[in-house]
Amino acid sequence: MTQHLEALETVMPAVESAAAEVDSSGAFPREAVRSLGEAGVLGLVSAADVGGRGAGMREAAAVVERLAGACGSTAMVTVMHYCATAVLEAHGPERVRREIASGRHLTTLAFSEVGSRSQFWAPLSTAAAANGHVTLDARKSWVTSAGEADSYVWSSRPLAAGGASTLWLVPAGAAGLDVAGSFDGLGLRGNASRPITAASVSVPADARLGPDGGGFELMMGVVLPWFQVLSAAFSLGIAESAIEKTARHATAARFEHLDQSLADQPVNRHHIARMRLLADQARGLLLDTLAAVEAGRQDAMLRVLEVKPAASEAAVAVTDLAMRVCGGAAFRREVGVERNFRDARAATVMAPTTDALYDFIGRAVCGLPLF
Repeated sequence: MTQHLEALETVMPAVESAAAEVDSSGAFPREAVRSLGEAGVLGLVSAADVGGRGAGMREAAAVVERLAGACGSTAMVTVMHYCATAVLEAHGPERVRREIASGRHLTTLAFSEVGSRSQFWAPLSTAAAANGHVTLDARKSWVTSAGEADSYVWSSRPLAAGGASTLWLVPAGAAGLDVAGSFDGLGLRGNASRPITAASVSVPADARLGPDGGGFELMMGVVLPWFQVLSAAFSLGIAESAIEKTARHATAARFEHLDQSLADQPVNRHHIARMRLLADQARGLLLDTLAAVEAGRQDAMLRVLEVKPAASEAAVAVTDLAMRVCGGAAFRREVGVERNFRDARAATVMAPTTDALYDFIGRAVCGLPLF
């Protein structure tokens, strides 16, 4: 893992120097993403036989956590890239896999739709076969890196088979794709999360990823574990960043009339202690989830369901406390915790949402089917 993080550290100055402007302007972090590609970070989870680094989920989580502490937008772009890459490693064409491994190709997921909203496992978009090609029609509601990625791992209803969905590899330049507007969000302002409409988009029949009707199994068996774990790492990175900034501010800011720092106040130390405990508890669950997935433990899916809501709610609580400890200074951008505060809220509403995951966890505990 050390070598992967060393490669990341070579580009962290570029990520960190652009982060404030990415947040302020809402611009996509193109230079940071380009640097990640050149350093081999975008090819981290690509197999060695196509030129990638052959790393796994644990290494990817460490990279995402480090990025999230510096720039939430860049981290989320990377999360989606790794999730889509996991599907392409299993079913994608070698040419695209090699481009990803070389850092020359950014990919992402295109699952959530206007009609089914955060229930991404139930696409309403259609696929129809004709003359060796497939025509896709869809209204995708939120696609990270929309208009910036080179390809989309795309969901639709099946062509002819049973099942809930089929996955496709759709090139960004396909005729009939329309990326709507710009993203002007509360947080993750540079992640280019925008709607995409597909109007009679034609792809070759061999653009299918996995079997017709097999999309749900790929979503649950491949995408969900990667997304849940990497989202948790994303939240943990934001929490750690907020703790570091809060502690730094609390030890530097002073009550001159008392000759004390903020950290000398017991109530502030109490809040900082809670921040540390919340982050450490989330990290413990993340590490156990990784261990469960790697060992194929019986409780692996339960851990996968738990880790994203646990980490995202920890990050929300940590950043709430950061704002309280830093007080009025927290509202100034130079302290930095207000960006953590805003970015932390994204994971709770990204599908599957925290409320949906609570339902799944409750079903699992009660021995009920998830769907």
